[in-house]
Amino acid sequence: MGRFVRRGVLVCTVVLLGVAGCGDSGPTAAEAGETLKTHITELMKESHVLDVRITDSGGRDIPCGKGKAKRTFAATARDAAPQRDPGGLNTYMLGVLSSVAPYRIAGDQGNAPIRLANDTYKTVIILESPGNGQYGVWGETECLPTS
Repeated sequence: MGRFVRRGVLVCTVVLLGVAGCGDSGPTAAEAGETLKTHITELMKESHVLDVRITDSGGRDIPCGKGKAKRTFAATARDAAPQRDPGGLNTYMLGVLSSVAPYRIAGDQGNAPIRLANDTYKTVIILESPGNGQYGVWGETECLPTS
């Protein structure tokens, strides 16, 4: 009898582990889009910038084939010191972003935009300040399932 109980427990454990492993296939485009929106909004808040303006509110699927889609979000703002150069503003926001969410640098060519990626959330953020005293941040999700 003990052998049957152990075998039953073993079978149940294997089944439960198999089912648990199948459930997490990553975020949907909508879920990653909301995360992206939160990260950029929090970045602007934590940076204490002025006159934040949402330039792309996201919230819609952008088809990218095979039943998948991307989501986007973007914002601009002003710095209190209008003479600060774009490279310095991008570097400042890079430092602040580390307190919002863990992003890795995926591309940085000096005084150009800084491309950042988060592999867990499937999001990309680009720090792209267009001129002195002006912040620019936009992002997109990876191509993800819509449901």
